[in-house]
Amino acid sequence: MMATPEVWLHKLMPMLRWWPLVNRRSLRADLIAGLTGTIILVPQAVAYASIAGLPPEYGLYTAIVPVIIAALFGSSLHLVSGPTAALSIVIFATISPLAAPGSAAYIQLVITLTFLCGLLMLVMGFARLGFLVNFISHSVVVGFTAGAAVLIASSQLKNFFGVSAAASASFIETLSRFAQALPNANPYVISVGAVTLLVGVGTRKYLPKLPHMISAMLVGSAYAAALQTAFGNGIGIATVDAIPRSLPPLSLPELSVRTLRELGAIALALTMLSLTEAIAIARAVALKSGQRIDSSQEFIGQSLANLLGSFASSYVSSGSFTRSGVNYSAGARTPLAPVFSALFLVLTLIAFAPLVRFLPIASMAAILLMVAYSLVDAHHIATIVRTSRAEAAILFATFLATLFLHLEFAIYVGVLLSLMVFLERTARPTLRNAVPAPGVGSYHFIAQTNEPDCCQLKMVFIDGAIYFGAVDHVQRNLREIDAEHPAHKHLLVLAPGINSVDSSGAELLAQEARRRKAMGGALYFHRLPPPVVETLERAGHLQEIGRENLFSIGQDVVDAIYSKLDSDVCRTCTTRIFRQCQGALPNGMPRQPQQAREHPIATFPRIFQATP
Repeated sequence: MMATPEVWLHKLMPMLRWWPLVNRRSLRADLIAGLTGTIILVPQAVAYASIAGLPPEYGLYTAIVPVIIAALFGSSLHLVSGPTAALSIVIFATISPLAAPGSAAYIQLVITLTFLCGLLMLVMGFARLGFLVNFISHSVVVGFTAGAAVLIASSQLKNFFGVSAAASASFIETLSRFAQALPNANPYVISVGAVTLLVGVGTRKYLPKLPHMISAMLVGSAYAAALQTAFGNGIGIATVDAIPRSLPPLSLPELSVRTLRELGAIALALTMLSLTEAIAIARAVALKSGQRIDSSQEFIGQSLANLLGSFASSYVSSGSFTRSGVNYSAGARTPLAPVFSALFLVLTLIAFAPLVRFLPIASMAAILLMVAYSLVDAHHIATIVRTSRAEAAILFATFLATLFLHLEFAIYVGVLLSLMVFLERTARPTLRNAVPAPGVGSYHFIAQTNEPDCCQLKMVFIDGAIYFGAVDHVQRNLREIDAEHPAHKHLLVLAPGINSVDSSGAELLAQEARRRKAMGGALYFHRLPPPVVETLERAGHLQEIGRENLFSIGQDVVDAIYSKLDSDVCRTCTTRIFRQCQGALPNGMPRQPQQAREHPIATFPRIFQATP
């Protein structure tokens, strides 16, 4: 169906979908939610920039232009984008081997990386590839985020304890260097970090209405100032560098062949992580708000946010679970709330940026330790471990790869394992033994429990696609039917669950029909979906199976098959589970009355006597 001009206009300007929701009441709610988000955002943005190896102002820059663009061009009413902890740690781990963190060359590489990620996202969005994130297990995100949390915490130990240790992207090397420097820990710095941490944790637990990060930073800064007043400035309490009082300066990506070669694989990994993170958060909030999320539109929103952000001194951004949750809880009605948040941040950057230089680095380390702790989703980890060993394996493999491999490879490991689990599941369609449903006039079938089988006709459900990856599994199970009971020459496949068949699957079914015919039996299908029938016909295999062996809903399948069974076998059979068994033999000859002593199974309740 061709899209109407209105649909195309909504795709180009998705804000037109929610603009009718804007009124005086919604504007007031969005203003309050935006102000709340700004209060939460300031310490986070500075902290995340520190994790990424960038000057602190770049965290604030990333929370302006990308936030506005993602809000206006995405599909979620409540998703708030900007800098995130996971992306920040990946950027530091992947770019720091290429340039010194904080240097001009480092910043240039990060800006270029942001542009490349935006470009990849845009291509995926216009190609309507939003469905691809459905194949990336949530366990990958949970495991990677937990691993990133450990890396963040380990990288901040030196700042919390006031020791000097060279930065490293290696988890083991970071811990080793910290352990070597630990004897030189500064007690004044430790006390500043400890006070900040205690205030943050206490405020969050006992005064949840107060912004715990802001409270912790203010108390930590005041305590550090008191220490310096009492003992002098020589006690070694370092502070954050001053932030320039200015709007985000213009920047340009550097697209040389060498740079593209260095950043290509990193950009792909960051793109997958950023999109998965954004879609997962948007859907989580949408479950509460009752909104429907368009994944491909979110791709476009995130892509434009990063593309335009790369020209406004921003680094790679994505959806933030914390800020999105706060935005929804604060009563935001439309995407204008994050727009207002970004505008409030501009005012903060112009008016209060110089105050950041009074923030002790130990307090920043304490804030980051709290962030790291919040990233470990213990509830979902426990749920995944309880419910699925495969998902648990993906989670822990991604977690360990995050700690001990390059972070972009950790993402690839998780995604590859997710796809392997998905393919393994789809390659094993379920085959269930079946029996006719009890009751007079019933023409459908149910799963077999402890009911007896017919001596000649085996009935099975097949649920799932029969494609090239599933052919071996299906073939092996079909062969096992007559291997266990050679008399089962006739096979009835109950097929409403066969949602698709490819050429390999069609060949398998035709081969099984030929094999059953050679044995003196046949292959039958009940309720085979029309698209599958069309595939068999196009492949030239429907004639081999026989159109007369396809039965639709409401047909008396057993009555049609019964006449094809071997009368000699039926003559000595004592189970007689079908209604037809109680009358004549398949050849029409009358049978002798069944004696209860002939076979132990004769005492089994004949629930199928009146049922085909």
